[in-house]
Amino acid sequence: MTVEKLQNAYYVTGDMDRAIAFYRETLGLDLMFQDGGKWAQLKAGGVNFALSSADEAPDGAVGATVVFEVPDAAAAAAIAAAGGEVLGERDMGDHGKTLTFRDPDGNLVQLFERAC
Repeated sequence: MTVEKLQNAYYVTGDMDRAIAFYRETLGLDLMFQDGGKWAQLKAGGVNFALSSADEAPDGAVGATVVFEVPDAAAAAAIAAAGGEVLGERDMGDHGKTLTFRDPDGNLVQLFERAC
């Protein structure tokens, strides 16, 4: 497996509108798109930063979740063999797929495979 880039980091929020206003107005981040109250994608310089509802985030997501973009997210066996805990996979249709896992220290990580 090869990580192509850090695709995203996001925080889970209980109030999407408040969170978007904070990051846009206070920190000057650019809003790239918003999917209602579920997800908001912002740009912090050349890096993606997002806000997620609890419904869109993996179960147990607290704090930041790092998302690495990969050409193929089928790495569950390798992650488990290396001491990670695979939590699940999600097909997001036209957006792509994610594989969610905890690293050996318990940090939440996702691999994101862009849809072709």
